[in-house]
Amino acid sequence: MKKIILCLAMLMTALTMRVAGAADIVLGSGDVLRITVYGSPDLATEARVADSGTVTVPLVGQVPVAGLSVPAAEKKIAGLLDSGGYVKKAQVNILVTTIQSAQVSVLGQVNRPGRYPMDGKRSLMEALAQAGGIGPEGGDTVTLIRTRDGKTTSESIDIIKMVQSGDFAHDYPLAPNDVVYVERAPRFYIYGEVQRPGPARLERGMTVVQALAAGGGLTPRGTERGMRIKRRDASGQLQIISVKQEDLLQVDDVVYVKESLF
Repeated sequence: MKKIILCLAMLMTALTMRVAGAADIVLGSGDVLRITVYGSPDLATEARVADSGTVTVPLVGQVPVAGLSVPAAEKKIAGLLDSGGYVKKAQVNILVTTIQSAQVSVLGQVNRPGRYPMDGKRSLMEALAQAGGIGPEGGDTVTLIRTRDGKTTSESIDIIKMVQSGDFAHDYPLAPNDVVYVERAPRFYIYGEVQRPGPARLERGMTVVQALAAGGGLTPRGTERGMRIKRRDASGQLQIISVKQEDLLQVDDVVYVKESLF
């Protein structure tokens, strides 16, 4: 149910994701620009912003554009064409065809991991939606790694809790080079007299009887009596614990289901 809620939230985010206006894009090295001048088709060009932050424009040469918004770069180039006597009252249009300077990484258990361009303002949820949402093996929390003012921080964010509560205070706006990492969902292990022994996803508040259901239920020889859990304590020592059906599981618990003697 929680996964369904999250998928619906991701879908709504993707459907309502704002198409960024040109004013939201800040140019940088590696970006590819298609520059046109109204009434002067011979001045149209497509060029990449160099490492120096400049782009080559016909007639005016190298123009520094790194750090400028698209409208500011358009105004700057138009001013140079006008002041140089090449085009009076030039009207310049810039289309950013490739964004390389501003990207975020969405990694881990998402459907389409990779680096995504910041073609405008993006939040954490929007980046997850852009990467196809959390995959079937993904957990409920994501790790957001950010560098601000030379300091790198890492924060775990409970996506399910945020969606269910409707409190999106932690749906942070992203900046270039931020990393969003979705961990694999926590697991437990079940073996013995169950239909599907092996690893299984550990849901929140999962009980021993729910673990049996995740394992496909008992075999004809299995019994619910005398079940045990192998669990490591805080010091790493392995403990063997007798459990009841309503007891809660923990991450990496190993549940053993005995064979009935009768």
